[in-house]
Amino acid sequence: MIRPIVRDVLFLGQKSEPATQRDLSVGRDLRDTLAANREKCVGMAANMIGVRKRVIIVSLGFADVVMYNPMLLAKDAPYEAEEGCLSLDGTRKTTRYQNIEIEYRDAAWKKQRQRYSGWIAQIIQHEMDHLEGVII
Repeated sequence: MIRPIVRDVLFLGQKSEPATQRDLSVGRDLRDTLAANREKCVGMAANMIGVRKRVIIVSLGFADVVMYNPMLLAKDAPYEAEEGCLSLDGTRKTTRYQNIEIEYRDAAWKKQRQRYSGWIAQIIQHEMDHLEGVII
């Protein structure tokens, strides 16, 4: 289901709760909502569609990947980035890391461990900030 984008900074500023298998539909809603906003969005967190659960979706270019309960395990090579957000107007500066390693559950609730770098790593970090209530 395509959901409206939340722009309420008080809601977005709250930490998200762990996702469970009962939250698999949140991933499907994120997939539909990202597809509907593809021309201006490359990733989303569940709180952007009004759900305070630890779920994100990231466009890898060739596929969209939903990640449940993503955790950052390692990071290196910090750099300054300027980012925008579908939920907010304008752009903001932030520190990102060129290389990250994360662990998450996929749509089959299987644990995955992946390394990402560059643009994809930046998107993941932005969406994971949403889960912590960090507004960028």
